[in-house]
Amino acid sequence: MENTLKIEFKNLLDKASEASSGTDFLQNLSDRFPGGLIFSTSFSYEDQVITHLIKNLDIDIFTLDTGRLFEQTYETWTSSRAFFKKEIKAWYPDPEALQQFVSENGPDSFYQSVEQRKACCNIRKVIPLKKALQGYKVWITGLRAEHSVNRKNMPQLEWDPDHEIIKYHPILHWTTQEVTDYVKINQLPYNYLHKQGFVSIGCAPCTRAIKEGEDFRAGRWWWEDADKKECGLHVHQ
Repeated sequence: MENTLKIEFKNLLDKASEASSGTDFLQNLSDRFPGGLIFSTSFSYEDQVITHLIKNLDIDIFTLDTGRLFEQTYETWTSSRAFFKKEIKAWYPDPEALQQFVSENGPDSFYQSVEQRKACCNIRKVIPLKKALQGYKVWITGLRAEHSVNRKNMPQLEWDPDHEIIKYHPILHWTTQEVTDYVKINQLPYNYLHKQGFVSIGCAPCTRAIKEGEDFRAGRWWWEDADKKECGLHVHQ
């Protein structure tokens, strides 16, 4: 028997395509699932835009602190709390699982193989994410189609079977210029690494600035093939 939330998702598909803007549909979702929406932020340009869009809506916010973030990310976290005046819940890796993994493999084993890197991502991000999403019905993300070839044909509203949750990407089709203009016009706090060539900002050991002409995702896990550059947080059907 199909679960009731997935049936709700199917009923929402037409309304999502008819929505005049991401903001309108966020309000629609908030009204339809009171207390059931959550937004995951990494304090990127995109996530700062969405935090601003939802600041007056009944939508919870969380972030994953992997323990290896840039200092600039923590600074943006602090300034965002002050600016938006919204609680941002922090989720952390299980300390015992992390201790065992690092003890057995070393602190930088993710450079050795894709399997080691994914195992690290699983402990630091994927498992905490599953805990963060429990009890919610809609997961709001800051994904944009420009950021990855894997996201070019991704639907704005989708069903996530792994977490059994509805996912909505309100600025999926925004351009980089639209995102940065919004941040500037609304004087939003942002991660200063963006001004240094960092486009997609994750853990410090796994992120570098991109060079002129490089793909958006070139700065993430740059030692791996492009088709392997996902950490398991976003799995698309």
